[in-house]
Amino acid sequence: MTLLVLASQSPARLATLRSAGVEPVVIVSGVDESQLEGLPPAELALQLAELKCAAVVAGDGVPPGALVLGCDSVLDLDGRALGKPDDAEDAVRRWQAMRGRSGVLRTGHCLHDTATGQVAAATASTTVHFADVSDEEIAAYVATGEPLVVAGAFTVDGFGGAFVTGIDGDFHNVVGVSLPLLRELVGELGRSWTELWRP
Repeated sequence: MTLLVLASQSPARLATLRSAGVEPVVIVSGVDESQLEGLPPAELALQLAELKCAAVVAGDGVPPGALVLGCDSVLDLDGRALGKPDDAEDAVRRWQAMRGRSGVLRTGHCLHDTATGQVAAATASTTVHFADVSDEEIAAYVATGEPLVVAGAFTVDGFGGAFVTGIDGDFHNVVGVSLPLLRELVGELGRSWTELWRP
């Protein structure tokens, strides 16, 4: 069995991995995400994932031989990268801009094999179609607090699920980690995805 370290405090990423049979060790990177600005959304997501991964690898507590996974998600709306909203007002403005439209959820993935020093990285992209929600629905959703702590100010696996009318691509990527892409990255490093399954 190969151990996976998740360089993220996202409960959705952790739950997704656990549901796929992987029990990662969580080590939060503490990376300042504001240090990267002005990049196209896909590139921003990838570079932030690489930064988070590298920070955890360079720190203490990573078990020998583990694979370290850094992830970061942004919503690409009209070519702008939307991470977590600044506050409730920002979340309301986001939803007023998103409703009845589509955006692309981009999640950067960076996987570092501590046994060999090899790194594999890529970005997964999934198109998300948003319902034409009312101002009252937006206000009620923002009041739950959920959109304030997630990239793009929405979830597909929580309160926000009813406001997403369709997805083109990998559902898990919208939650925060693309399992098919992660399997490919594990393979690029010469490992087997099934080695990550807990016994």
